[in-house]
Amino acid sequence: MNRRELIIGAGAMAVAAVSGTAFAADEHQHHHASGGGAYDKLISEAVECMKRGELCLHHCFTSFAAGDTALAACASSVNDMLAFCAATVKIAANESKYAKEAVATCMKICQDCENECRKHEKKHATCKDCADSCAKCVAECKNILAAA
Repeated sequence: MNRRELIIGAGAMAVAAVSGTAFAADEHQHHHASGGGAYDKLISEAVECMKRGELCLHHCFTSFAAGDTALAACASSVNDMLAFCAATVKIAANESKYAKEAVATCMKICQDCENECRKHEKKHATCKDCADSCAKCVAECKNILAAA
């Protein structure tokens, strides 16, 4: 198994674990009311962000291994995004009383990640994919906060 497969596998396991929590919360919500939970779309966007972020981070590490450190700030912002999207998914899936605060912070962190990845999108497709995914997550965060 090479490093890329290991990183993607670890990312997939993390996404699966978080998705399982989101699925359980969704099932619970359906049990109590018709229709989805208030954060279902955000959860989907954040999980997609995490998938794209894992691939972007792997690309950054590959660049570092080749001696190119131009993506250092990108890797740092992606790392922050991955951590906070995972936390936001758990908080949103549980419909925590802190969900709105988490959404607001998630929006800021995803915006920072998008901005950093946009600097590299013309040269690196994984950066573009990550930036596009972050933009969708930011848009959904804005929708949730506007409805609050």
